[in-house]
Parts: sequence; C-alpha cells; structure tokens
Amino acid sequence: MMELPGLEWSRGPFRISTDQGLLDLDLIYQYLATESYWARNIPRDTFTRAIAGSLCFGIYWDDAQAGFGRVITDFATMAYLADIFVVEKFRRQGLSKWLLECMQSHPDLQGLRRWMLATRDAHGLYERYGFKTLQSPENFMVLHKPDVYGS
Repeated sequence: MMELPGLEWSRGPFRISTDQGLLDLDLIYQYLATESYWARNIPRDTFTRAIAGSLCFGIYWDDAQAGFGRVITDFATMAYLADIFVVEKFRRQGLSKWLLECMQSHPDLQGLRRWMLATRDAHGLYERYGFKTLQSPENFMVLHKPDVYGS
C-alpha cells in the first residue's frame, strides 16, 4: 500500500484520524472477531493483513477508540468500504455519519468512479450518502465464502 500522511478531523470531543499508529488493534480485532456478523472468527493474521492493506479511519474520544472503518482502494478508480462500526457506548451521536463524510471527503479518494460496500442492516445510513442497491445486479459477480473463518 502507498504511504499516505495521516489526516485528522475534529468535532467536539471526538476526532477521526487516518494515522494507523493510533489504532487500538486489540479493540478493533475483538469487535470484528466476536461482535460483527461479517468478520466473526477472523484469524488475527488475516485481520493484520487487512489493516495493512487498507486506508483506515479511527474514531477517537480522547485516546479511546470509539469507532473504526476502512477503505480498500486503488486510489484511482474504486473504493470498497469495510468493517465500519461504532463502539456501543459511543453510538447515537452521529459518529457513523461523520465517519462516512470524512471517508468520502478524503483528498486521495476524490474522482473515483465507484464506491461499494455490503451491508445486511444499515441501508438507510448508506443511502444518505448516495449509495443505492445495485441497479444491474446481473453485471456484478461475487465469490463469497461466508464460512472461511470457521464457525
């Protein structure tokens, strides 16, 4: 992955940063491996490689990790949003909306032709930011291995 300078946004007591050195990797891993429906049981080494190959956005309250999301991208044509979550005690404060705004405003992600994501339960959130269900799903294909991490 190309090295990018860390960017930061602030809002009240919260900040969002792309500095991977600030990430609480244990907290993020714990959430994804045990609480998320999409990455349950992800092996730690797989998680580590995913972080290293992504543009990561951490949400912080003071130095505490309040949320996370990452963008998988070529920085030229497309971006895929993944692993977006807000820690339970910080929810209902608009942090996921703000995170999406920061992701979409990142200067190295401008001019992309396509942004994609997959969600089971947050369609309303993403629709606010221009995402739509596939208009021509017959044009898209997927090789999905939902049990790759075991049960």
